[in-house]
Amino acid sequence: MSDPVIPDPQTPLAKPTASAKEISKWSMVVAALWIGILSLVKAFWPLIAKPVMLATGEVRASTFGLDMGDIIFSGLALAAVFTPIYFSIVLDKIRDMKLGGK
Repeated sequence: MSDPVIPDPQTPLAKPTASAKEISKWSMVVAALWIGILSLVKAFWPLIAKPVMLATGEVRASTFGLDMGDIIFSGLALAAVFTPIYFSIVLDKIRDMKLGGK
């Protein structure tokens, strides 16, 4: 049997990963963009769909398929998936302040 290879501690084994705070921040940004973009598409859908309806002759394109509530709830769900991560960071900071940490 060969001896196991011990990696050099100075050599990184994996690429650095994003922190939990960074992931939470970007998930909230994505959720805000999701809600904003879909809300604008819904608002301007008659202007967007008119050329499509004239070109293809489809009547179904006259209404946007998502309700405003669906758009908002799906965006909130995107943000809520990562909220526990962000919430635990906030709780850790509060605990550190109470215990006299950083």
